[in-house]
Amino acid sequence: MADSDLIKLYSGRILALAAEMPHTAPLADPDATARKRSPLCGSTVTVQLKTEAGRITGYAQDVKACALGQAAASVVGAHIIGRSRAEVEQARDELKAMLKSGGPVPSAPFGDLEVLEPAKDYKNRHASIMLALEATAEAFAEAEKAACA
Repeated sequence: MADSDLIKLYSGRILALAAEMPHTAPLADPDATARKRSPLCGSTVTVQLKTEAGRITGYAQDVKACALGQAAASVVGAHIIGRSRAEVEQARDELKAMLKSGGPVPSAPFGDLEVLEPAKDYKNRHASIMLALEATAEAFAEAEKAACA
C-alpha cells in the first residue's frame, strides 16, 4: 500500500470518528457479552448489551482495533440504542456486502458507515471493520437465548 493510499484510507473523518467512541463505560449488569477478534490483525471488540422487548436498551463496547475498526464501532455505538436484532443483522450484512461485493452503503441509521467505503479495496482491513456489528449480533443472540431459558 502506497503512502498516498494510506492517507486517503485514513481520512480526517475516519480519525475523528475513531477519537469519538461512544458507550465505552462497562454496563453494571449486562444481559449478554460477546467478544470478536480478527485473526489477521489481532483487533478485538467486546460488546455488552441490555435488551428489553426485543430492542437494545444499554450498550457498552471495548474496542482495541485500528482506526478503521474504531470508526466502524463509533458509528455503530452512535446508532445502536433502540435497534432490534434484525436491524443489527441487516446492518452487518449490508456492511459486509459494501466491503466485499460493491453493495450499497448500509441503510439508515447506519448510513454513516459509508465513510469506510474506501476500505473495500483493502481486504486485510475488512475483518476489523466488521467486528463491532458481528459482536453486537452475537451478544444479541445470546441475550435472546438467555431470556428464553
